[in-house]
Amino acid sequence: MFGMHFQLASRGAVTILTPLPAGSLSVGPAVSGWTWPLFVVIPLLLTAALYGFGITTMLRRQTRGKAFLGTIVCFALGWISLVIALDSPLHEIGEQLFWVHMTQHEILMLISAPLLVLGRPLIPFLWALPSSWRERAAGFARTKLFKALWISVSAPLSAWLLSALALWIWHVPWLFDQTLQSDWIHAAQHTSFLATAVLFWWPLANRISTTGYGGGLVYVFTTILHTSVLGALLTFAPRPWYSSYISTAPLWHLTALEDQQLGGLIMWIPAGTLLLIVALVLLVKWMNESQTRWQYTRMAELGRLSEGGIK
Repeated sequence: MFGMHFQLASRGAVTILTPLPAGSLSVGPAVSGWTWPLFVVIPLLLTAALYGFGITTMLRRQTRGKAFLGTIVCFALGWISLVIALDSPLHEIGEQLFWVHMTQHEILMLISAPLLVLGRPLIPFLWALPSSWRERAAGFARTKLFKALWISVSAPLSAWLLSALALWIWHVPWLFDQTLQSDWIHAAQHTSFLATAVLFWWPLANRISTTGYGGGLVYVFTTILHTSVLGALLTFAPRPWYSSYISTAPLWHLTALEDQQLGGLIMWIPAGTLLLIVALVLLVKWMNESQTRWQYTRMAELGRLSEGGIK
């Protein structure tokens, strides 16, 4: 059953990355193609301009430009993934198919957010500002109030809870249906998904020395567990949760329940697999770290024994 549905889904996905109108395709209704709402385009252009200007200023003051190459690539890929998630036909089709909407969310949380964190945009943003503004912003960032607030929300436990709450709360049927009725509620959903995902990935990229690889492994593994539970609930639900898709999914030759099952599988398997890869990387690093620590301890013990023998 799912094989046929995935075939239909893959055919529908062809329309997502093409700039041509999808009305010529045999699957589904016509869609208008790429959309450029100002409340999305303006922040995207502003962040790209700030980052580009800031990086240019930093490169003029640095002799080793290659040191920034990795972060620039990560930010660029993260920014492009945001454009695909928010402006491509993915957005419009996501209002007609739940599984496409789910794909959109997974791009924001599992691709855009970690790439933006690895892109470390805050420093280029500061360098893009006039010197007086930059000094004020840096001074505010050093205040005790700001440090306390940032530490409280970016701490691993807080980041984990906020990302989990955003995911589960927004999948409450009534609230999810509201996002399809209001552009502003939809924007709030996407903003909260992206913001809490950035918070989720921040400790893994910046505080692994505090949590340790073992703590990071627990952090990611518990996320795999609760997201898999939600994905399984969506997949095996006896009836569709979201009434908005009851009338639109059949236009794409899917029932609302089949559409929901595909969305649940996307959250459960591809998204879970990506997180599992991250967990395995952390596990390998933890094992290597433990091995290195053991070897260092053993060498220290042998050194003490040899010094005792000489005496």
